[in-house]
Amino acid sequence: MRYHELEVAPPGHADGISTYLAKKRSTHGADASLTEQELSAIVERAAISFGEFLTALGVDWKSDPNSADTPKRVATAYVFDLWKGRYQPMAQITTFPADNYRGHIFEGGIALNSMCSHHHQAIVGHVHVAYVPGANGRVLGLSKLNRIVEHFGRRALIQERLTVSIHNGIDKVCEGNEGVAVLVDAVHNCVRCRGVRHHDSRMKTHMFSGLFSDPAGPARAEFYELIRGIK
Repeated sequence: MRYHELEVAPPGHADGISTYLAKKRSTHGADASLTEQELSAIVERAAISFGEFLTALGVDWKSDPNSADTPKRVATAYVFDLWKGRYQPMAQITTFPADNYRGHIFEGGIALNSMCSHHHQAIVGHVHVAYVPGANGRVLGLSKLNRIVEHFGRRALIQERLTVSIHNGIDKVCEGNEGVAVLVDAVHNCVRCRGVRHHDSRMKTHMFSGLFSDPAGPARAEFYELIRGIK
C-alpha cells in the first residue's frame, strides 16, 4: 500500500496534504516527503504572515514580552503538531496475516485532537473503530489504528470528512477485510466558544461498510455493544 493512495481530500485543501508536499511529490515521486529544512522554511514563512495577521488586528506583539515569539510558536505548532498530517507522511503501517481469525477487531476510545476548517477551533473527542478480516486478509498492528486517526485528525477539516478518511484508510490498509466501522464522537470549540455557545452539545458521525452496512445486522449491533462496554 502506497500511503498517498489513502488521501481523500484534494492536495492543498486544509484537510489534504499541503501544496508544498504535493509539489514535491509531483517532481520527486508519490512517496517523497519534506525535509527538516523544508519544514523549517514553511514555519519561517508562516511566522512572518502570522505576525502580520496580529498587526492587522491591532496587536503590538513585538513589544509584548508574552507575544514577541507567538508568531513562531503558532507556526511551529501548526506544522509539527496541529496540522502534522498535512506535512508529514503517515507512519509505517505494519500488517500481518489474519491466520483465519474471522471475528471483530475493535479499538474504542482512541483520542481525537483535531481542528475545524471553518474557524480553526479545536475538535476534541474519541474515535471507535472495528473491522473484520477476510479469510485470506490482513490485520493491523494495534497501534496503527491510532496512527491512522492521528494522521487524518492532525489537519483542519469537518468531522464528516474525518470520518470518511479514517474509514477509507482502514479499509484500504486492511486488505481483504469483510467490513469496516467508524464512529467519531466529538465536541467542537467553534460551537462551545462562539456563535450559539452551547457547551454540552456533541457531534457523532459514523461510516459503515461490508458486514457493518446492515443497520439491523449482528455486526452493527456488536459494534455498538463493544462501544458501550468501554464506558
